Amino acid sequence: MLLLASPVFLNLTLIDLPGLTKVPIGDQPADIEQQIKAMIFQFIRRESCLILAVTPANTDLANSDALKLAKEVDPQGLRTIGVITKLDLMDEGTDARDVLENKLLPLRRGYIGVVNRSQKDIDGRKDISAALAAERKFFLSHPSYRHLADRLGTPYLQRVLNQQLTNHIRDTLPGLRDKLQKQLLTLEKDVDQYKHFRPDDPSIKTKAMLQMIQQLQTDFERTIEGSGSAQINTNELSGGAKINRLFHERFPFEIVKMEFDEKELRREIAFAIRNIHGIRVGLFTPDMAFEAIVKKQIARLKEPCLKCVDLVVQELSNVVRLCTERMSRYPRLREETERIIMSHVRSREQICKEQLVLLIDCELAYMNTNHEDFIGFANAQNQSENSTKSGHRALGNQVIRKGYMCIHNLGIMKGGSRDYWFVLTSESISWYKDEEEREKKYMLPLDGLKLRDLEQGFMSRRHMFALFNPEGRNVYKDYKQLELSCETQDDVDSWKASFLRAGVYPEKTSEVANGDESSDSSVTSSMDPQLERQVETIRNLVDSYMRIVTKTTRDLVPKSIMMLIINNAKDFINGELLAHLYASGDQSQMMEEAPEEAQKREEMLRMYHACKEALRIIGDVSMATVSTPVPPPVKNDWLESRLDSNPRLSPPSPGGPRRAAPTQQGSLGQRGAPPPPGPGTGRPAPPLPSRPGGAAPPPPGGRPAPGGLPAPLIPTRPGAGAAGTGAAAASGAMNQLPPHMRAQINQAVGQAVTNAAINELSSAFARFK
Repeated sequence: MLLLASPVFLNLTLIDLPGLTKVPIGDQPADIEQQIKAMIFQFIRRESCLILAVTPANTDLANSDALKLAKEVDPQGLRTIGVITKLDLMDEGTDARDVLENKLLPLRRGYIGVVNRSQKDIDGRKDISAALAAERKFFLSHPSYRHLADRLGTPYLQRVLNQQLTNHIRDTLPGLRDKLQKQLLTLEKDVDQYKHFRPDDPSIKTKAMLQMIQQLQTDFERTIEGSGSAQINTNELSGGAKINRLFHERFPFEIVKMEFDEKELRREIAFAIRNIHGIRVGLFTPDMAFEAIVKKQIARLKEPCLKCVDLVVQELSNVVRLCTERMSRYPRLREETERIIMSHVRSREQICKEQLVLLIDCELAYMNTNHEDFIGFANAQNQSENSTKSGHRALGNQVIRKGYMCIHNLGIMKGGSRDYWFVLTSESISWYKDEEEREKKYMLPLDGLKLRDLEQGFMSRRHMFALFNPEGRNVYKDYKQLELSCETQDDVDSWKASFLRAGVYPEKTSEVANGDESSDSSVTSSMDPQLERQVETIRNLVDSYMRIVTKTTRDLVPKSIMMLIINNAKDFINGELLAHLYASGDQSQMMEEAPEEAQKREEMLRMYHACKEALRIIGDVSMATVSTPVPPPVKNDWLESRLDSNPRLSPPSPGGPRRAAPTQQGSLGQRGAPPPPGPGTGRPAPPLPSRPGGAAPPPPGGRPAPGGLPAPLIPTRPGAGAAGTGAAAASGAMNQLPPHMRAQINQAVGQAVTNAAINELSSAFARFK
């Protein structure tokens, strides 16, 4: 690529494509023609590319490869401009007037003739200015081209291309303006905080720290309380909602996991009764057996309570990290703020755990058998016959949960799985094809079912669990267990909590040794009827009392965590955080801005001002530039002219030399109108049809008429004056000047305005990039 810079050059890229090579020469490949053609199409297919179809004047125009290729990619002729060269090398008595007047093989944008330097001129070191002067002299002196001299030559081709660049810029300005305005509106929201920002001003830093602490207080409270946040997250649960799920779904599930197993409980009760009686034969049910079993079960509640505290503290840590994201501009401030808050939360965590352990110790210290909800010994004996297995509570056939889950039976289905819509009630679980619940696939009763966790399968990211029957019976058709999965662990926990409400409890993980099993079986098989009644009575008493303790624990643990950790953390952030920050060290070092944030701020401000400057320049260019309409289509059959059997030759123009009709320079596709008769002719020119799409002058005569015949030529007389479209619009003073001076003035003014607008817009785009 060769980069040329000059005040007289256009802001265009010229790509000199080679001509088609028909026969390979030397070491050229056999498919050289196809390679060159593919390279040419690579450029001329672009919609932003102007095609200069260069054809020598001393060859047959109908055989032009350039016009043929241009017609393939630009059938409408919107981007094709014909360029005729070697006009000075044509045979004597011939000219290309019909081609240049767009009569022969017409193009939508017409043809432009040029005369370049010959090899002799190049060897003689003839410069460009001299070559342009010689070209101008040739067109003015040639009898067939003098009437077209203002629309021929390299300078005119340059103006045409410049006008086309102006048209392209004018066409792309609306879309570019809309894009810049959208980007400016987006940047304004972020730039507001930077407009008056001065990094070296300590007062600004102090104010910024106070504002961020206040914003942290507001964000933390809104995240926990969920009270009307300006931006509500619709993709995932917030911190407060997650803590609520820990209180009412995860914590009850952990408590149920610690509950007793029926067989294990009966075995422990039997051993307790026998050990209390010792060698004696007991006549009454001992109270000590009840207290021993209950205390053992109550002590097991410490683990889920402490685990709930750990989960809540972990979620609070995530909330603090999320709320301090606004401090990312000051990494030291953010780090120190998180450290101070979490240190306080950790200290409160230890206090809360001690309080919950004290709560469990209080339950262990005294067995309140006079509680209003406790059944007592008399009711326990009467209730023995009606007791339900595993503490199942009849809720009625109410709907507990609905949602999608995937059924997996990998051993039988060979990896097959499918999503179904599940409906869980207190008595059964049903699944349907979709949420419309029209096509029921199956209904599974929940009596006697248990729940166990399953490991994730290979190459699977879903979280799985299974429903099974502890007695080994088939659960669903021929399946020993029904394997289900959800997309997230939170969904699995929610389903497990729902199954707990329906009486489906998780599988016990504790294993019993073979010796214990044998002793268990011997105990249970050798129990006499009196011992069985005592075991059943104690079992009902334990079940009743543990319901009371569990209910109290599920109520007091969330309350204790809220008071000792969450509410205390809110009070600490609102009242003491700022004081701790001031006492922790130097505030100026704490408020040092991160390098990446400073770079981001500068880049954002630069983009903001560049957008404003670009919009201003676009507004100026829109008012300063004048675009030209697209020329109307021509009949593109490319029939040979009836004037001559040779398509590139035509006789000299009759009537002697013709005077040029000045046109508005810089107008792409506008051809000068045939000159009207001079002042002394006394005969007006015949009326010409107006050009569609504006007030631009029509193309020269000779274009095929609707009837298929070319329009008649309008002869001119020697010495007749003419006024072009640019001169017709001038003032009276301009009309007093000679025609060629008026044309030159219009040309210079139009070129200056256009070049100034294009240069300013190009500079703005360069800054914007």
